[in-house]
Amino acid sequence: MMTKMLFTRLTTAALLVAGANLCAEAQEYVSPASGKPVELGKAPGMKVKLLSTSGQVKTYVLVFAKGDEVMSGLMEFAQKYNVKSAHYQAIGDALSAKIGVYDYSHKQFKVIPITEPSEVTSLTGDIAVLNGKPAPHSHLNLAAADGSVRGGHLLELVIGPTLELFMTVEPTPLYKKRNAEFDANVIDPALVK
Repeated sequence: MMTKMLFTRLTTAALLVAGANLCAEAQEYVSPASGKPVELGKAPGMKVKLLSTSGQVKTYVLVFAKGDEVMSGLMEFAQKYNVKSAHYQAIGDALSAKIGVYDYSHKQFKVIPITEPSEVTSLTGDIAVLNGKPAPHSHLNLAAADGSVRGGHLLELVIGPTLELFMTVEPTPLYKKRNAEFDANVIDPALVK
């Protein structure tokens, strides 16, 4: 009887502590159409090289260094090279990341922080114009040390030791507009025929 009471008390105490921890760590959400500007200057080690030109189409390689933040580097590249339409893919390694998974009930991205080093097994995205400025849109898959993979909309990605990104810049601009139903910025379907 005494063992059963002790077990009940310990179990109750453990549940209370676990519940307190869950309440202390409120889920973070981010609006997909927030228009929050990407902070520039956070990819000082990024190197860019033009690989080829075919008519007006150009292909570049962007090589990120340890500690570089990818969204910052993508925005800097897009602004410097006046990119109005592009697509890209990459592989590499990450020290940390924040990804988002769209939550339909909140019309926002549920933020998922990844704090352990991971393999970037796939990063893919595009660039179009939103409110007169380039707007990179990326999705990311990361593999943990045990081989499990997590992925979603890329919010932040800190590199270590490298990320190799190949970007094709197209001459025809693409434009994004806000989709009210999802509160998200999407490529304007009226301009795609």
